[in-house]
Amino acid sequence: MNQPVWSSVPPDAAKADPAQLSLLGHDLRAAVSDVLGGLRQIDHSQIDPATVLQLERVRAAGEVLARLLEESLAAMLGDDPMDGRQIANVQMSRFLYDIEVRWSGRAREKGLDFQIVVEPGVPAVLALDRIALERVLANILSNAIKYTDAGTVRMRVELTEENGLRLSVHDEGPGFSEEALGRLFQYAGRPEGADKPGHGMGLHISQDMAHRLGGNVSVHNRPGGGADVAFDLPATAWRPVAPGVRADLPDLSRIKVLLAEDNITNQTIICHMLAAMGAEFELATDGVEALHWLEREEFDLALIDIEMPRLSGIDVIRALRAAGGAQSRMPVLAVTAYVLRANRDAIYAAGADGILAKPLPGIESFGLAIAAALARAEAHSAIDTVRPDETVELDLAQFERLMEIAGPDNAGELLDRLHSDLRKTERGLIAALSDTDRGAIRSATHVLIALAGAVGAERLQALAETVNAAAHRREDAPMKTLAAETLAQIDRLIEFVRREIDRRGTLG
Repeated sequence: MNQPVWSSVPPDAAKADPAQLSLLGHDLRAAVSDVLGGLRQIDHSQIDPATVLQLERVRAAGEVLARLLEESLAAMLGDDPMDGRQIANVQMSRFLYDIEVRWSGRAREKGLDFQIVVEPGVPAVLALDRIALERVLANILSNAIKYTDAGTVRMRVELTEENGLRLSVHDEGPGFSEEALGRLFQYAGRPEGADKPGHGMGLHISQDMAHRLGGNVSVHNRPGGGADVAFDLPATAWRPVAPGVRADLPDLSRIKVLLAEDNITNQTIICHMLAAMGAEFELATDGVEALHWLEREEFDLALIDIEMPRLSGIDVIRALRAAGGAQSRMPVLAVTAYVLRANRDAIYAAGADGILAKPLPGIESFGLAIAAALARAEAHSAIDTVRPDETVELDLAQFERLMEIAGPDNAGELLDRLHSDLRKTERGLIAALSDTDRGAIRSATHVLIALAGAVGAERLQALAETVNAAAHRREDAPMKTLAAETLAQIDRLIEFVRREIDRRGTLG
């Protein structure tokens, strides 16, 4: 009888003191987080491509290790590792990239080629248990590379005629012996006298994880040499995710989100909305767990509840901003029921880019808030690669006339006030758009029209006028369509003014 994977935990571990295991888990998590955090601090632009590939290989394997560690600790502490498991969106481009960087490095060490072929029709986003899928493929690929001494290991991803999902691995090794074929999926089913190291656990784990997903692993020797190992997932066991079906929702099929929220109802609502837009996401149920996720993996956006146990959302945002590196500049939206000005000021001071008020808005407003935050982050990223006068569509002659009118003694004060007013208006517009508060949108864009017109930001002025008119006519569709570009233009103008303050040495 096959021994279940979870019962393969050493017997003594199950009898260990839970407190000691908890402390050990704390130190293991800290060590893994340090490894992954150190990898992210490395500047890839200063390293040759071959070394970058190896660093990416270590990073991908390290993230898998962190997830496996969590499951193992849950099993040893007597928790059901399947309890509360959520089927999450898996973005195939991200997933297959991690597979490629991890296993191509292993293949190259043996002088092998490694290829991944994705056939037409495979959805960009699947709803699956990612860690189980990772374990199926990791053990199949490990065996294929181990037993192939020359040639190519190729993985193919395709849909079957019955609309099932098939991930198959073809190697050019010797194939499976008759004895091996008879013991393939047994626990420690390795034949006697095998000439490669190992214990015969790989295919047993692959089949166990395949069954966890609702699929099956099959093995065939090829007539011309080599073996095919296929993982088949029938159409009833998975579902494609088609983001952006609705024109008023953003397509988040390339976005990975961290959701930190302790309320189960809010978790369910937000996860549903993120899934509907194709986002890949991870869930943290308190502030400390959120920091652990941020230490272990990279995200494109964070949704952080402000009132959480163990560590508040404000403390999480502060820690993220203070951490340094690319992820510290990741857009963050705070989720809170406290929307008074003092609360908002504290949240923005901690480093949040926007606020989502509870009760949460509908999916349209929720999607708009995310799209706006991502657009602003993209604008920030672009600013560093272009000259200041190219960051915003600006009539520089009009701007310089404004500076001349102010005179050298007052130009600094004018720029400081302009910078402050733009930031205040930007925050007000983000909050108003998130709540679909048309009155607040009209108020914010009215101020923006005046500010943009004064400095010669003609494109921003035109956008603000259009959004203002749409809000006045209660035409939400055009208002929301132009909101992301409007916020991006505001952000560029803010950056331009900041650089002018620095250049003129007038920062107050």
